[in-house]
Amino acid sequence: QVQLLESGGGLVQAGASLRLSCVASGRAFSVAWFRQAPGKEREFVSAVKWSDGDTSYADSVKGRFTISRDNVKNTVYLQMNSLKPDDTAVYYCAADTQFGWYLRNRFIDYGFWGQGTQVTVSS
Repeated sequence: QVQLLESGGGLVQAGASLRLSCVASGRAFSVAWFRQAPGKEREFVSAVKWSDGDTSYADSVKGRFTISRDNVKNTVYLQMNSLKPDDTAVYYCAADTQFGWYLRNRFIDYGFWGQGTQVTVSS
């Protein structure tokens, strides 16, 4: 069992930055961020492997978002810079407990989810 608690969402203007945090309890292979905008499907944003910090990003956020983990605090961060109105969504933290080699980016591969945190970017 993995429990996840997100924080850090808010309302910002385009071009601003936000940092999301996800505190994880329990052992996981990786932790990812997904997001879901109104009327759209949930989409992968980024993932990080607990063991070695290997990362993966969606093309839409590469160069703007940075994922990292703090093994001491059991926390995963998503630093979001140069935010755009298209980044507006509920952001979910998710844990993949299937240990393997490669990071996964399908939401069905993540069995544990946080409650979500709203990020709104105004133009």
